[in-house]
Amino acid sequence: MDTMHIREATAEDWPAIWPVFRKIVAAGDTYTYPPDMAEADARACWMQPAPYRTVVVLDEAGTVIGTARMNRNHQGPGSHVANAGYMVDPAHAGQGIGRALCEYSLDWARAEGYRIMQFNAVAETNVHAIRLYRSLGFEITGTLPGGFRHPARGYIALHIMHKIL
Repeated sequence: MDTMHIREATAEDWPAIWPVFRKIVAAGDTYTYPPDMAEADARACWMQPAPYRTVVVLDEAGTVIGTARMNRNHQGPGSHVANAGYMVDPAHAGQGIGRALCEYSLDWARAEGYRIMQFNAVAETNVHAIRLYRSLGFEITGTLPGGFRHPARGYIALHIMHKIL
């Protein structure tokens, strides 16, 4: 993609984030959120208050074409582990938006003092995400066989992935 802009999301961005979120979650093939997740629940999950962060990716026309949320993955003695999630409008897949969001979240995690980024549940069929994460230095830490109920493939594995920052 020629030009994209990543910025912190505001409450006013939610109406543009929601259709992207709904499309991806309703497909049921990547996220462990309920496919019929209510909008209010989705908003509470994705638009978490500081110190967590939600960002949007805008195209050259100012349209939201992707989003990410970044947060602490664990509490207490594990509070040095960050987590992130990414959603790119399927109409804009393959344009480097996911990579830009992932790199942005890694920079955020380092700046916030996190030592590790961990993804808790990467469906084994999400091969594009796995390839992206591996290209950025993530490793599969563990695999939960049958941990994800894919709408077309049935019970498939979930990977836990991490990167030392």
